[in-house]
Amino acid sequence: MTDLSLHLVTDHRVPFSRLRDIVDQAVDAGVTVVQLRDKVATGGELYARALDIADVIAGRCAFVIDDRLDIVLAARANGARVDGIHLGQSDLPVDIARTLLGPDALVGWTANTPAHLAAAAAFPDGTLDYLGVGVIRATATKPDHPRPLGVDGFAELAASTVLPCVAIGGIDVDDVGPLRRAGAAGVAVVSAVCAADEPGAVVRELRAAAA
Repeated sequence: MTDLSLHLVTDHRVPFSRLRDIVDQAVDAGVTVVQLRDKVATGGELYARALDIADVIAGRCAFVIDDRLDIVLAARANGARVDGIHLGQSDLPVDIARTLLGPDALVGWTANTPAHLAAAAAFPDGTLDYLGVGVIRATATKPDHPRPLGVDGFAELAASTVLPCVAIGGIDVDDVGPLRRAGAAGVAVVSAVCAADEPGAVVRELRAAAA
């Protein structure tokens, strides 16, 4: 069972050389899942970055790629350890991703409305491993995000599904405890770690807040 407690989602605005260091420090400090998210890189750039980040992580935590099933498959074909994928509502169907990646892959899906949760419940058991639920607060890393849920809105959605729910969107250290008490299996952060001068120290604070 994958530990979903603390996800680091990468920020394409950070120079990649710095991002490699951030990932390394964050994993050392206790991040349990790294999600490579880059919606502006070319396919070739993203493939190279996926191989690089997989090498940095070196199996110390789970590694998933956002959106791009082709990149997951290509990186795996080259021997990189990529554990799975996180898909949004407008991406390839999650059941197709599950079929292509196999039963042991980690497959997540973005869900932020009751209709999304109903759709998730309709998939056969084993299709999805977790839901990414948000945004919790407004965030500049995703300008087109839906209306923020807040902790109470998250709790309402999380209570209506048997799937583990990972909270995402504008989360800082002070949000972690309330979200975990509201039913979050974990939290996902972007700016809180990627914009920090000392990413490892922030990760340790996040882990302490979740304890």
